[in-house]
Parts: sequence; C-alpha cells; structure tokens
Amino acid sequence: MLSIQEISDRLEIQDLLARYCDAVDRQDWDAFDRIFTSDAVIDYRALGGSYGDLAVTKRFLAESLPMFASSQHLVGSTVLDLDGDQARARTICHNPMVWRDGDDPSLLLCGLWYRDDLMRTPEGWRIRSRVEERSYIKQVAPGRPAGPGDQVT
Repeated sequence: MLSIQEISDRLEIQDLLARYCDAVDRQDWDAFDRIFTSDAVIDYRALGGSYGDLAVTKRFLAESLPMFASSQHLVGSTVLDLDGDQARARTICHNPMVWRDGDDPSLLLCGLWYRDDLMRTPEGWRIRSRVEERSYIKQVAPGRPAGPGDQVT
C-alpha cells in the first residue's frame, strides 16, 4: 500500500513533468529554473539536439524551437521508482510539431521517452538529469523535410 508521502511525491512529480511540457510548448525557458536543478545535465542528442547544462539547453531551445509554429508535448505512462528524496522515471512522450512553412505546413510526429533522475529539493521535486530516448520521427505532410540534424525535445 502506498503511503501518503509516496502518493504526494508521485503527484508532485507528475505535475513537474507536465510543467516541463507546458514550458517547452510556450517557450518559457525561465520556467526551467523551477523544473530542473541548477546543476542539471540534459541530453537531447538522441533526436539531434544538445547536451549540457541548463544554460546550454535553454539557449539551444530558444534558438531552435522558433522554427516551429506550434508543438504539443504529450506525456503519459510514467514508470516511477521512488527512493526517499531521489527518484528515477521513464516517461513516454508523443510530440507533434508544425513547421513554420507558409500555407502548407509540414507536421512532424515524434515519439520518445524521457529518462529522468529526480531529487527532492527545499523548493520541491526537480529533474537532475534528463536523457531522451528516441522511438520514432515521422513527417506526415508536405513542407520542409526533417533532416538528421533536426532536433526535437
């Protein structure tokens, strides 16, 4: 049976994962300071993205995501292992993204998992390490084709 603390931790972590998606889709990079630890390491290389600390990640996203008219990061099915003030999670993500490409935009469908190490801080749960694992990328409409160096978060 789950304790009240474990139920609370699970809900707080699910909220944190949703806040990440919301921040990316709104391109609110300042929100990352409330999602990640200050020393976080973030690895988006599996989908052609950056690897590095929070500053590198924010800069990379701020430079690359404006090429998309919109995106929706949809997370579900999180396998979560709690161990006191530490946790490990593997979360599925489906991410449709629309290229900024005039009257006939291209839709890019991306499937991935986020593999996270999390920790409880005085401000609440934060992601200390995030690694993307690629499942698929599929372009489903005309427009700018996705290339091997194109990045999806």
